[in-house]
Amino acid sequence: MSDSTVELTCTVNGQHVQLKLDPRESLLDVLRERLSLTGTKKGCDQGHCGACTALVDGRRVVSCLTPAVQVNRQAVTTIEGVADTDGSLHPLQQAFIDNDALQCGYCTPGQIISGIACIAEGHTDTDDEIREYLSGNICRCGAYPGIVAAVRQTADAARNGA
Repeated sequence: MSDSTVELTCTVNGQHVQLKLDPRESLLDVLRERLSLTGTKKGCDQGHCGACTALVDGRRVVSCLTPAVQVNRQAVTTIEGVADTDGSLHPLQQAFIDNDALQCGYCTPGQIISGIACIAEGHTDTDDEIREYLSGNICRCGAYPGIVAAVRQTADAARNGA
């Protein structure tokens, strides 16, 4: 830790967070090491794999490259924050199960967060569009057909008011 610290105030998964931290700390390290939110994965630590994807004010970011101080006064959502408060799964989480969209599961949190953003952004008109807007998330197991199907299913249900 350097001699200088900065204060971070934000909301993480609906909870107020106030921390003093080294200004060099990444959002990923703060989530995992300080807040024990280990669903956000440390994959490549270079912004290439998408395993660390989180939402900041509804926009997806690779948290390994995002300085934590950049999220000051913003809302951060991780995989731990997408299920309903009663514990029922987010529709995309359920669609991942329904469509067998995971194998080892390591990339799944980042894929789901990115899929939620993809749907919110309206990039779900075709499978090719879904693939393009999820292209920053790598699945080494090759579960892409199920991932695309899960995003399509969830987007279609949202369009149809389900």
